Amino acid sequence: MNSPHLRLRIVHSNDIHSHYEQMPHIAAVVEELRASAGEEHTLTLDIGDHLDRMRPETEASVGSYNLDVIAATGYDAITIGNNEGLTFTKEALADLYSKHPEIKVLCSNLLDTATGEIPAWASPYHIIVKGSIKVGLIGVTAYYEEFYRLLGWTILEPIDVVHQWVEKVRPKVDVLILMSHLGLKTDERIAQEIPGIDVILGGHSHHLLEQPLRIENTLVCGAGKFGQYVGVVDVQLDANTRKLTQMEGYVRKMEAEPYDTKLAAEIKRFGIEAKQTLNREAAYLEESLSVHWYREAPLGNMLAAALRRWTGSDIGLVNAGQFLEGLEQGTVTVGRLLEICPSPINPCQIILTGEQIIQALEESLLPEFMEKPIYGFGFRCKVLGMLNIDGIKVEYNAAGPALSKIRQVWVGEELLDLGRGYRVGTVDMFSFGIGYLSLSKGTNVQYFLPEFLRDIMQKELHNKEAIAAGYSKRWFAF
Repeated sequence: MNSPHLRLRIVHSNDIHSHYEQMPHIAAVVEELRASAGEEHTLTLDIGDHLDRMRPETEASVGSYNLDVIAATGYDAITIGNNEGLTFTKEALADLYSKHPEIKVLCSNLLDTATGEIPAWASPYHIIVKGSIKVGLIGVTAYYEEFYRLLGWTILEPIDVVHQWVEKVRPKVDVLILMSHLGLKTDERIAQEIPGIDVILGGHSHHLLEQPLRIENTLVCGAGKFGQYVGVVDVQLDANTRKLTQMEGYVRKMEAEPYDTKLAAEIKRFGIEAKQTLNREAAYLEESLSVHWYREAPLGNMLAAALRRWTGSDIGLVNAGQFLEGLEQGTVTVGRLLEICPSPINPCQIILTGEQIIQALEESLLPEFMEKPIYGFGFRCKVLGMLNIDGIKVEYNAAGPALSKIRQVWVGEELLDLGRGYRVGTVDMFSFGIGYLSLSKGTNVQYFLPEFLRDIMQKELHNKEAIAAGYSKRWFAF
């Protein structure tokens, strides 16, 4: 006689990045999946980076509209990604997650530096009963030590933390799930090295696994990015032995799926309210400020100068592609600054040699760099663009051979010394090896948080001398 079986359906999403247009589709599909399996047999989880401050709805509400959607969709638990942990202050996160205490927030490797404890709004793990199945959930987020330190957090290296919590939780549950915003490579390593995890639901690296990976006794899953897919794992256990007898996973594409009309109407209201909230004046311009991705322009020059001053550097360097558009004469709203500079990117200072600076400047004159499309590491715009500069002047031969166009570079009144180290104010994405590669080879990297580029530009727009200086040429062709 066959033993009876217990069923569990796990529905999961990750890296939605505030793509509100997808959320009504996700809600409808989650409801359908929940109805077909039975609510008491269904567990719905999000694996982080649901929030993205490039979206007006998220920026205007400090993330609370996202949490409203998560609650309306019926998620049982979530973990946080770097877009939650690193683009909001500690105070903002505490306020945000306190608004929906029914949503369990799991993160085992993030500690408040002041107390040495996991923040009050989070838990390292959670045990939930679905049907008669005890399910253990452990949450863990990506390891960005320096950034978290500047925001008052202590982030723990995740592998050891996961191992510790698995040992504690595994004996208490029938099914153990790791909610991992660590990326696929780390998920694979955990599956190989840490026994006892039945399912790893992954995020961070935006990996789409249409069929989960089976590594040792662990199912490794990922549902892509931007709400384009929802993942499903169906689990079966022997009711007597409580041993897993079957685990199958797949993804559902949201394209052409039905949508939740009530949630769609609510999201439309969010958009209207966000526009009103962000319609407050940030500055007033007596004249327009243009931007150009492939040649210097006033707004890009101003940002380079702002980075140099903000970081206390000798030189300012920033890619022109940080701006999507320029600013017109008249009132500049907070919402308009978000539109033209949506990336949650922070200033940083690095020490670069003159040789490294020259290499980046040479690359900046080449179409293959200027026109390079980029997404990720905070960048939310279209292309890299040329380098806008401040504190230096460059003489170059536009018709010269690639990587040999520059004749002279002046730092203040002196020629650039190839062997000397210079303090350079720039953007954090360059330190990760994104864009102009020589800029990632510097030393003594110092990040400046929590301000984004649009925050320091808002201050610059009140400085008439800075605006006037933005029109001064720094690149001289001959």
